[in-house]
Amino acid sequence: MSPTILVIDDEPPIRKLLRTGLSTQGYAILEAPNAATALDVLGRERVNLVILDLGLPDMRGHDLLRAIRARHPELPVVVLSSRTDEGGKVDALDLGADDYVTKPFGMAELLARLRAALRHQLAVQGERPIFRVDRLSIDLVRRIVKVDDAEVKLTPREYDFLRVLVLHAGKVLTHAQLMQAVSVSSDPQYLRVYMRQLRQKLEADPERPRILLTETGVGYRLRAPEDEPTVSESGRSRTGGA
Repeated sequence: MSPTILVIDDEPPIRKLLRTGLSTQGYAILEAPNAATALDVLGRERVNLVILDLGLPDMRGHDLLRAIRARHPELPVVVLSSRTDEGGKVDALDLGADDYVTKPFGMAELLARLRAALRHQLAVQGERPIFRVDRLSIDLVRRIVKVDDAEVKLTPREYDFLRVLVLHAGKVLTHAQLMQAVSVSSDPQYLRVYMRQLRQKLEADPERPRILLTETGVGYRLRAPEDEPTVSESGRSRTGGA
């Protein structure tokens, strides 16, 4: 059965764009122009994923996200956000959104984010004993990390951060989520130091990371095995850097 996606957006042109683009990929589409309709649909229909625009006429998008999480804690939610709304992205992710896509968006990028969110939903029932992406392999049972079949020695804290990212591969994690998961200082600089150390050990070119990606101003994402790096119009990775 095709996954059913609920599109929550008050702009008819955006809903039409999503309906057309997603239905051609085999998704079944439900639509809601406001929060009240969205909650009604979620109460009646079986939905596999939600696309949520934060700018709704009858309720703050973050409040609706909080309500969805309370009623459907495992339902993937991908947020649509304006390009300048960096704080809104972080707040949405901290409230439990699985990912965000910035308006205006490309359909190819959106489809990749939806696939990652749906894959993550399937994976939450248990850890994969071996995780592989690009040159990197991680044995989660024996705590062995290898690059090109050569074992890499990580500190306990470095491994803790890496393991959290592996368990959420393909999903962006905010600075706060990562630091809370590993129970460390709330200073983002502390996290940046560990991410830099991990890149030095895991990436072929730490200055142009292909595996451990930065979501600028938001957090970090570990590339999922099935995903290719997202490339901007300029040809550089959209989520590289420190």
